Amino acid sequence: MSTSDQHAQAIDVLRYTAFATDPAGGNPAGVVLDAAGLDDARMLAIAADLGYSETAFVTPGPAGLGPEGRAFTVRYFSPQVEVPFCGHATVATAVALAERDGPGDFAFATLAGTVPVTVAKDGGTLRATLTSVEPKVSEAPAADVTEALAALGWAADDLDPALEPRVSYAGARHLILAAATRERLADLDYDFERLRSLMLRLDVVTVQLVWRETPSVYHVRDPFPVGGVVEDPATGAAAAAFGAYARELGLVPAATELTLHQGVDMGRPGVLTVTLREGDARVRVSGAAVRIPG
Repeated sequence: MSTSDQHAQAIDVLRYTAFATDPAGGNPAGVVLDAAGLDDARMLAIAADLGYSETAFVTPGPAGLGPEGRAFTVRYFSPQVEVPFCGHATVATAVALAERDGPGDFAFATLAGTVPVTVAKDGGTLRATLTSVEPKVSEAPAADVTEALAALGWAADDLDPALEPRVSYAGARHLILAAATRERLADLDYDFERLRSLMLRLDVVTVQLVWRETPSVYHVRDPFPVGGVVEDPATGAAAAAFGAYARELGLVPAATELTLHQGVDMGRPGVLTVTLREGDARVRVSGAAVRIPG
C-alpha cells in the first residue's frame, strides 16, 4: 500500500483504559484491531496523534502460535518510538478482542516474544491476565543509580536500603528504584532530558519508582521520557518486571500475589495484580480494561 493510500485509509483507533474499571482511571491505550497495510511511519504517526503512552497495532498472528483465529501479531508504539512490549496496551487489546470475539485464551506475537493472554468476565467487567516472557534481573551499576538520582532530584538516603536498585526485564527493561517514604514517591519533579539520556544509554523503557506499603502491597510510578511521556499512569510491563525483581531479591514467597497501586498521584488511579507461581519463572499481570467513551 502506498503512503497516499495509507493516509486515505480510514483507521479505526479504539480507546481503552487499562488497570481500571473507571474510564477516568488507569492508563489509556489506543488499539487498532486491523493494522494490515500500515507501515512503521504510519503507525508512529497514529500513536503520536493520539498522544497516549502506547498504541497497539494488531494483525493476524503466525500459524500455530495459539488458538485458531485467536493468535495475533501486536506491535506497540509510543508517540516517539516503538517499544518491544507494553503491558497496559496488551490488556486493552485483549479486552477489545474479547468484546469482539468472546472471552478466553489469546496468543500475541510481540517483538519480545510470545505473550499468552486470558480474558475472563469478572462481574460486569472483562479482566485480562498476561503471562510475561522469561524475565531477567541484573545489577544496576552504582554510577548509573547516582545519575538517575541526580536526574530525579533525589538524595541517596531517599532510597529504601532494603530494596536495592536493579534493572529488571520481563519483555522490556526497567530500572527499579525504591523510595524510602510515600512522600518521596509522591513528589516527582525530574529533569526530563537528563533522565531520558540516561535511559537511552541503559536501554530501559521506564524508571520504576516503588514504595513498599506492606510485603504484598506497593505504590509505583513510572517516568517514561524515552516515549515522550512524563509519566505512565499504569505500566503492565514494569509490573511484570517488578514481580521478577521481588522474587530475585527474596522479598516474597515463591508463590504469591502482589497488588500495585499506580496513577494515584496523577489523578488516574489504577490497580495491577502481579502473580508469581512456584516453579514458573514467568510473571502474570492482571487487570481490568474498559472502553473510553467518545
